[in-house]
Amino acid sequence: MKKAKVAVVKGDDLHEMLERALKLIGSEKIISSEDKVLIKPNYVSAKPPSTGVTTDSRIIEGIIMYLKDLGVSDVVVGEGGAGDTERAFNVVGIKDVVRRHKVRLIDLNRDPIIKLKIPNALALHEVGIAETSLRSTCIINVPKLKVHHMALVTLCMKNLMGLILPKSIMHDRLNEKIVDLTMLFRDKVKLNVVDGLVGSEEDEVYGSPVQMNIIIAGTNMVAVDAVATAAMGIAPNKVKYLKLAEERKLGTANLDEIEVIGEQIDRVKRKFKLPPTFKE
Repeated sequence: MKKAKVAVVKGDDLHEMLERALKLIGSEKIISSEDKVLIKPNYVSAKPPSTGVTTDSRIIEGIIMYLKDLGVSDVVVGEGGAGDTERAFNVVGIKDVVRRHKVRLIDLNRDPIIKLKIPNALALHEVGIAETSLRSTCIINVPKLKVHHMALVTLCMKNLMGLILPKSIMHDRLNEKIVDLTMLFRDKVKLNVVDGLVGSEEDEVYGSPVQMNIIIAGTNMVAVDAVATAAMGIAPNKVKYLKLAEERKLGTANLDEIEVIGEQIDRVKRKFKLPPTFKE
C-alpha cells in the first residue's frame, strides 16, 4: 500500500519553509486553477499568533500568493471562531493580508447555514454547515500546533469545527464527532498546513507558547495530525479520535505507515506539557 506523505520543514524564513513544504508534497498537482478555494485558519480566540493560539497570518499570506502563482482566482479566507471572530481577525492581522491581495474574508459564523445529514455517523448525525465551505471545491486547512483539554490535541481534524454552527453540538462525544466531521469533509480538504512556528502547550487557548519553527504539510488529515502529534512528544495512539479515524479508514495514524519527508520527527520534536485533564 502506498504510504501517506507528510512534509516536516524547519527553518527561520517562513516563506521558504512554506514553499518547500508544499513542493515536497506535490501540492501543485493537487490544486486546480479552476478550484474555488477556502483557506481555513484557526482563529478560535482573539489572541496574536505569538501566543501559540492562532494561525500566523503570514502563512495565510504565503498560501494566497502560492495560489495566485498557480492561477487560482477564486480564493476566500474563512473562519468561525468560538468567540468574537471579527475581533480575532483584527488581532491576528488577517484583514491587512486580504486587503493587500484582494481576497474575501468571511466570518463563517455569519454565513448562511445549511443542515446536512452525515451517513453512518458515529455521533454527529446532522450538523449545520457554513454555506461557503460547501460551495468551495478545495479547502486548505491551516490549524495551529496545540494540545487540547478535551481531545488531547487540536490540529487538522478538529479545525473543521470552525465550519459548523452551533459549536455546542460538539461538546459531548467530541472524539466521535471530530471523526464524523472528517468523514463529511475528507474529499473537500485537499491540503493541510499546520502552523508549527509557535505551538501551545497545557491548553489550546490559555496555554503557554512553545517556539518550534516548523511547518507540517500533507493531503491526509489523519496522517498529518499523527505527525504533528508526535512532534509535540505525544504518541498518536494516545489520541482517541485518531484511533477512531483509522477504524473508519480515513487514513493512518501509524508513523511506520507514513512517509515523513524533509526533517525527521525526532529532530524537531519537543515534549509539550499536557493539559491537566490528561495525566502523563
